[in-house]
Amino acid sequence: MRLGVARAIVDGEFIDGDIEFDEGRVTAIGIAPAGADGIAVPGFVDIQVNGFAGIDFSDATPEDYSAVSLALTATGVVAYQPTLITLPEDQVIAALETLAAVPPDQSGASIIGMHLEGPFLSPERAGAHDPASMVDPDLALAERFLGAGPVTTMTLAPERPDAISLIELLISRGITVSCGHSNATAAEAHAAFDAGAVLVTHLFDAQRPFHHRDPGIVGAAMSRPDITASIIVDGFHLAPETVRIAMAAPARVALITDSIAAAGRGEGTYALGDRAVTVANGSARLDNGTLAGSVLTMDGAVRNLVDIGVDLPTAIEAATAVPAQAIGRADLGRLAVGAAADLVVLSDELAVQRTLTGGTEVFSQR
Repeated sequence: MRLGVARAIVDGEFIDGDIEFDEGRVTAIGIAPAGADGIAVPGFVDIQVNGFAGIDFSDATPEDYSAVSLALTATGVVAYQPTLITLPEDQVIAALETLAAVPPDQSGASIIGMHLEGPFLSPERAGAHDPASMVDPDLALAERFLGAGPVTTMTLAPERPDAISLIELLISRGITVSCGHSNATAAEAHAAFDAGAVLVTHLFDAQRPFHHRDPGIVGAAMSRPDITASIIVDGFHLAPETVRIAMAAPARVALITDSIAAAGRGEGTYALGDRAVTVANGSARLDNGTLAGSVLTMDGAVRNLVDIGVDLPTAIEAATAVPAQAIGRADLGRLAVGAAADLVVLSDELAVQRTLTGGTEVFSQR
């Protein structure tokens, strides 16, 4: 089958011509005749989604997951990590057990696995999380989490006691470790990275600020070629200049939405785990004004990055291959012959026109 596009973005480059796919796989790229319009790109990979379309993953049902998976395809997302903020143990266990019960053959975006953003975080950099539920790294507690459901990423504060032991345990189980909500010094961050942590969760936000004599986790991450940092480009979490600084190393920067249940909805009050969040004028905040996730969509993040001055192929990589590779899923976020036909067709204005998973159209604006 032909996709009917004018060009595609492949490995950071524009390729003129159409895309062909068969039996769920891409079979040819850049073939003539090209379609009249449309840009084919790999499907987006969002590794931090707290909720979407009115649903928060802290109390979601299997049916809710199916609804979110389908709704996300309208934003170009073909794979995602549902995310839990810091919560009491019983709530985390219950949420993981629910995810384990979600049928694997649902339509829409595929679920990679759960991202646990806590509870092993720093109360000094709590952000929107409840400091009262944060605890020191506890290997027995971590084992209970891992036994309850499919955990694929965990964010932790590397300066907390026994954090290195926890990192080593998680790495041994094939789980991606990210550092965030952290007051770590550069030395403490380097120790975590040397132990196997490979990500920093929402760089600059909820972590020790960069100082030229105290670079902290930000400076440590940006100084290393083996660390990827995620960023939220919603116009609230980071100034444009800050985004440009981060994008000086584009191969190591992943776009995330950090979206909450309000994403895809409108203004009002929504749940983020056990927190109440008010959405007004495009931002999501606690009553004290603290930013609490976002209402950003991944296609919006790509457009925002381009508006800041990043070229489109680089912005697409930040929404696809970079996050996928950071969590050890090099099979995702690719447009290549032989790869899964998980594709998005963008208009010249970078609006999502169509989304395909495994060659099946799951969203169309036509």
